[in-house]
Amino acid sequence: MGVPAHATGAAMRYSGSTSRVADMPGLPFDLEVWRSTVARTVVPLEIEELGDVAFQGRLSRTVVEDVSLFEMVATPHTVRRTPDLISEDDPRFYKLSLQLAGSMVLKQDGRTAELRPGDLAIYDTHRPYTLAFPEANQAMVIMFPHELVDLPRDEVARVTATCFPSDAGLGRVINPFFVELGRNMDQLAGPHATRLVHSGLDLLVTMLSQELHRRLGPVANPARSLAREVREYILDHLGDLDLTPASLARAHFISTRHLYTIFSAEGQTVSAWIRTRRLERIRRDLGDPLLADRPVSWVAGRWGLPDAAHFSRLFKAEFGESPTGYRERILGGHRARAADVPAQSPPR
Repeated sequence: MGVPAHATGAAMRYSGSTSRVADMPGLPFDLEVWRSTVARTVVPLEIEELGDVAFQGRLSRTVVEDVSLFEMVATPHTVRRTPDLISEDDPRFYKLSLQLAGSMVLKQDGRTAELRPGDLAIYDTHRPYTLAFPEANQAMVIMFPHELVDLPRDEVARVTATCFPSDAGLGRVINPFFVELGRNMDQLAGPHATRLVHSGLDLLVTMLSQELHRRLGPVANPARSLAREVREYILDHLGDLDLTPASLARAHFISTRHLYTIFSAEGQTVSAWIRTRRLERIRRDLGDPLLADRPVSWVAGRWGLPDAAHFSRLFKAEFGESPTGYRERILGGHRARAADVPAQSPPR
């Protein structure tokens, strides 16, 4: 899947707009404003014009909880996220890039992906990468914390800078969802924005998981295969009150020491991984308008944390606010609104 389908002569291609950016009205940003706006709203980057075309661009941003969605329209340019721009203390994000018009070449982790309209790829802001837009282009970029992906970072690193084309595999089903999301970002201002965005991220994880399975297979690394099996078991049993390291070890016919070894190799204890997944599921449900009539305690108990006081302490420690306060903020009108980033945004 590292080679775009268009390079293999596939007949079906994404049929969206491929109009020239010069034909798209309202490109208010020059290069200086673009650089400062991207540094403030995305991450600091080195950005240069490409060719002899004076840079012009337009950037719109929508924020849903801690997920940012951008629509970017620009003339040819290059982007570099260099080691000097990355600090160990920086928040860790993934970026999903969906090409809507024109092309893009992404390089990260020793791989190169060429994206045409309808193709998507993922990359990590905590490691160097380069982007090249050799022609006028339009793209949607979704930036989200590592924690929202139920896969270890080292496994995601195996599929960064991989083109997922719109006419092959799960791309036939999943890419059109993101295409329509990019076309209808105004819909993310309503009460169902959180559910819609998280549904998209779930689809992305499904696509990444399938690609990892295709590359690694069950016998490529038995220890890694067992780790994936244990994580999948945890996700299927998050609501079980008796989900513990001991019960996990018994279910997989291994010792608890072996279980701890599997997770220590990934930089997180098994208990911490379970707790993080539970809290993320609870947070998602608290922001779901379809569950607004359910008590907070019911939502927490649904995901295996029935002790209200203990859960409340965990939630506040993880997210910086109480579960009740979070629900009121998300469902009480403080929802994201799609709006153009001011053209004269101050530099970071």
